Amino acid sequence: MILVKFHEDVVALCDSDLIGKEFEEGNRYLKVSERFYKGEEISEEEIRRLFKGVDNLNMVGKEIIGFALKEGFINEEDVISIQGVPHGQVYRF
Repeated sequence: MILVKFHEDVVALCDSDLIGKEFEEGNRYLKVSERFYKGEEISEEEIRRLFKGVDNLNMVGKEIIGFALKEGFINEEDVISIQGVPHGQVYRF
């Protein structure tokens, strides 16, 4: 299940099973905090609409990153991995 949370300047999307977890690898650190990521469940169709209408996205997890790659919204080079957990950010101006 993918969760979405809307913030003033960015939309956060993450795999629900990652909420509350922390990942560290080398000089990279990622905290999937409830405050930032825990929102409402979202359908694939709603995610497609977000991809078309939102300028700033923060995505964490195999499910959401896999979907974003499949839909052509991001490219492999836009994704980093921390302890095997993919993370991608999109900023359009």
